[in-house]
Amino acid sequence: MKNIFTVAPSPHVHSNDSTQKIMYRVVYAMLPLLAWSVFVFGLDALRVTLIAVVASLAFEYLIQKFLLKVKPTITDGSALITGILLSFNVPSNLPWWIIIIGALAAIGIAKLSFGGLGGNIFNPALVGRVFLLISFPVQMTSWPVNIKSGIDAVTAATPLGIIKESTSIADALNSLPSITDMLIGNTGGSLGEISAILIILGGLYMLWKKVITWHIPVAVIATVAIIASIFWLINPDVYINPAYQVLSGGLMLGAVFMATDMVTSPMTPKGQIIFGVGIGLITISIRMFGAYPEGISFAILIMNAFTPLINNYVKPKRFGGK
Repeated sequence: MKNIFTVAPSPHVHSNDSTQKIMYRVVYAMLPLLAWSVFVFGLDALRVTLIAVVASLAFEYLIQKFLLKVKPTITDGSALITGILLSFNVPSNLPWWIIIIGALAAIGIAKLSFGGLGGNIFNPALVGRVFLLISFPVQMTSWPVNIKSGIDAVTAATPLGIIKESTSIADALNSLPSITDMLIGNTGGSLGEISAILIILGGLYMLWKKVITWHIPVAVIATVAIIASIFWLINPDVYINPAYQVLSGGLMLGAVFMATDMVTSPMTPKGQIIFGVGIGLITISIRMFGAYPEGISFAILIMNAFTPLINNYVKPKRFGGK
């Protein structure tokens, strides 16, 4: 018998892709943003990133090796991405020990306690970020000044902070950076949220490599833009230009790099659009009516919890089913 047939259940999809290849494509997409954060905030940005990455890799190895008694998976790239994304969600002046605590929350609580990659319900980096925001609110909201701005100060308010704290929109506009500055990244904030152009380029690269699809980023950004536009058109003296809502804060970073996490987001295009719209609605609601100036982290985590329900609701019909 020269021809041997292997009989196996579907799906019969063959590809050269692997978890490691996919993860490292995401890393490549984030490298320009990391380089820009170092340019803008100096070596402190590199310090924060290195600590977050090393701590994430170390916790994953130690917990898997000595607590879970399984083979460590630090080479698959997922812990590396968690470390980089965690650093992208914190200020560059954050103390080293707080970064390590955030890495422990991200890897130990959000990822490995659910069984590791593929089993986690919530985005690990965002869990680490929210854990730090609740535990260390002062340190997590003390934003260093962009060293390229020429301002003689240690810390400064982010654009969203200015909008939230200003008594009027006219007053806020006098203090806000220009749209061009926010596109390029000449603003303050977390490491990864300051350059919309580089985030978009990273997203386009991941689309090209088929790491993500367009549905979630477009749904998130479009929802925020539409809702912000409606309120702005109704009363521009109370609500800010929608361009500021889209380009400021972590909206772009969250929509492109974190909401698209394939483990914690819906599987079907229809489900991804529902997921993205939900994130956009929650984000803009928190920004305009909540106590926090930013809402993207909470919005993604809330919708992560709804992912199983969304998957069940939009579950495609089985072949031959009614």
